[in-house]
Amino acid sequence: MRPLLNKFYRAHHSPMRAGADDQLWVAKQGEIVAALCLRPLAADTGFWLTSLFVAPSLRQQQIASHLVLRACEQAVTPVWLFCNPDLIGFYARLGFAETNPLPAQLAERFSRYCRSKTLIALRRDGQPLASPA
Repeated sequence: MRPLLNKFYRAHHSPMRAGADDQLWVAKQGEIVAALCLRPLAADTGFWLTSLFVAPSLRQQQIASHLVLRACEQAVTPVWLFCNPDLIGFYARLGFAETNPLPAQLAERFSRYCRSKTLIALRRDGQPLASPA
Protein backbone atom coordinates (compact mmCIF):
# COMPACT_ATOMS: atom_id res chain seq x y z
CA MET A 1 0.00 0.00 0.00
CA ARG A 2 2.86 2.40 0.80
CA PRO A 3 4.06 2.73 -2.83
CA LEU A 4 0.49 3.41 -3.99
CA LEU A 5 -0.04 5.98 -1.28
CA ASN A 6 3.19 7.78 -2.07
CA LYS A 7 2.23 7.72 -5.76
CA PHE A 8 -1.09 9.36 -4.79
CA TYR A 9 0.75 12.12 -2.90
CA ARG A 10 3.17 12.70 -5.79
CA ALA A 11 0.33 12.80 -8.35
CA HIS A 12 -1.11 15.76 -6.43
CA HIS A 13 2.28 17.47 -6.06
CA SER A 14 2.14 16.99 -2.30
CA PRO A 15 5.38 16.81 -0.31
CA MET A 16 3.72 14.27 2.02
CA ARG A 17 5.12 10.75 2.23
CA ALA A 18 4.14 7.61 4.13
CA GLY A 19 6.82 6.54 6.60
CA ALA A 20 8.03 2.97 6.95
CA ASP A 21 6.42 2.46 10.39
CA ASP A 22 3.24 4.45 9.73
CA GLN A 23 -0.23 2.96 9.85
CA LEU A 24 -1.75 3.87 6.50
CA TRP A 25 -5.39 4.88 6.14
CA VAL A 26 -6.94 5.45 2.74
CA ALA A 27 -10.32 6.19 1.20
CA LYS A 28 -10.89 4.73 -2.23
CA GLN A 29 -13.30 5.33 -5.06
CA GLY A 30 -11.74 2.83 -7.41
CA GLU A 31 -8.40 4.46 -6.63
CA ILE A 32 -7.05 6.29 -3.59
CA VAL A 33 -8.86 9.62 -3.14
CA ALA A 34 -7.76 10.48 0.41
CA ALA A 35 -5.19 9.31 2.91
CA LEU A 36 -3.54 9.87 6.24
CA CYS A 37 -0.77 8.29 8.27
CA LEU A 38 -0.66 7.45 11.96
CA ARG A 39 2.95 7.39 13.12
CA PRO A 40 3.48 5.50 16.39
CA LEU A 41 5.23 7.44 19.14
CA ALA A 42 7.78 6.00 21.54
CA ALA A 43 6.76 4.32 24.79
CA ASP A 44 3.11 3.87 23.74
CA THR A 45 2.39 7.59 24.19
CA GLY A 46 0.10 7.60 21.18
CA PHE A 47 0.20 8.36 17.49
CA TRP A 48 1.07 11.39 15.42
CA LEU A 49 -1.46 12.00 12.64
CA THR A 50 0.35 13.19 9.53
CA SER A 51 -0.13 13.50 5.81
CA LEU A 52 -3.90 14.00 5.69
CA PHE A 53 -4.72 14.75 2.08
CA VAL A 54 -7.92 14.59 0.01
CA ALA A 55 -7.91 14.84 -3.77
CA PRO A 56 -8.85 18.47 -4.53
CA SER A 57 -11.84 17.52 -6.70
CA LEU A 58 -13.39 15.61 -3.78
CA ARG A 59 -12.94 18.07 -0.95
CA GLN A 60 -15.89 19.38 1.10
CA GLN A 61 -17.56 15.95 1.01
CA GLN A 62 -16.61 14.85 4.56
CA ILE A 63 -14.14 12.28 3.28
CA ALA A 64 -11.40 13.66 5.53
CA SER A 65 -13.73 13.71 8.55
CA HIS A 66 -14.72 10.08 8.11
CA LEU A 67 -11.13 8.99 7.48
CA VAL A 68 -9.81 10.79 10.58
CA LEU A 69 -12.60 9.40 12.77
CA ARG A 70 -12.05 5.83 11.57
CA ALA A 71 -8.30 6.02 12.16
CA CYS A 72 -8.63 7.67 15.58
CA GLU A 73 -11.27 5.26 16.81
CA GLN A 74 -8.87 2.37 16.21
CA ALA A 75 -6.20 4.07 18.32
CA VAL A 76 -6.55 3.25 22.01
CA THR A 77 -3.89 5.83 22.88
CA PRO A 78 -3.99 9.58 22.18
CA VAL A 79 -3.62 10.93 18.66
CA TRP A 80 -1.63 14.14 18.25
CA LEU A 81 -1.36 16.47 15.27
CA PHE A 82 -0.09 19.88 14.25
CA CYS A 83 -2.39 22.09 12.21
CA ASN A 84 -2.80 25.52 10.74
CA PRO A 85 -4.94 27.68 13.06
CA ASP A 86 -7.59 27.90 10.31
CA LEU A 87 -8.25 24.17 10.75
CA ILE A 88 -8.91 24.13 14.50
CA GLY A 89 -12.70 24.11 13.97
CA PHE A 90 -12.48 21.12 11.64
CA TYR A 91 -10.42 19.11 14.10
CA ALA A 92 -12.44 20.25 17.14
CA ARG A 93 -15.55 18.72 15.56
CA LEU A 94 -13.61 15.46 15.41
CA GLY A 95 -12.76 15.53 19.12
CA PHE A 96 -9.36 17.23 19.05
CA ALA A 97 -8.40 19.97 21.51
CA GLU A 98 -5.38 22.21 21.91
CA THR A 99 -2.73 20.61 24.06
CA ASN A 100 0.43 21.37 25.94
CA PRO A 101 2.82 19.83 26.82
CA LEU A 102 3.61 17.49 23.96
CA PRO A 103 5.42 14.16 24.23
CA ALA A 104 9.16 14.76 23.97
CA GLN A 105 9.27 13.08 20.55
CA LEU A 106 6.83 15.69 19.19
CA ALA A 107 7.87 18.76 21.21
CA GLU A 108 11.19 19.20 19.41
CA ARG A 109 9.60 18.70 15.99
CA PHE A 110 6.78 21.13 16.81
CA SER A 111 9.26 23.78 17.92
CA ARG A 112 11.27 23.35 14.72
CA TYR A 113 8.17 23.53 12.49
CA CYS A 114 6.94 26.66 14.26
CA ARG A 115 10.08 28.54 13.24
CA SER A 116 8.74 28.81 9.70
CA LYS A 117 4.94 28.66 10.10
CA THR A 118 2.15 29.11 12.60
CA LEU A 119 0.89 25.80 13.93
CA ILE A 120 -1.30 24.60 16.77
CA ALA A 121 -0.74 21.28 18.54
CA LEU A 122 -3.89 19.22 19.06
CA ARG A 123 -4.69 15.97 20.87
CA ARG A 124 -7.58 13.52 20.74
CA ASP A 125 -8.01 10.77 23.29
CA GLY A 126 -9.09 7.34 22.13
CA GLN A 127 -12.84 7.57 22.69
CA PRO A 128 -15.35 7.02 19.88
CA LEU A 129 -17.37 9.97 18.60
CA ALA A 130 -20.47 10.01 16.46
CA SER A 131 -19.68 10.31 12.76
CA PRO A 132 -20.18 13.81 11.33
CA ALA A 133 -23.56 14.39 9.74
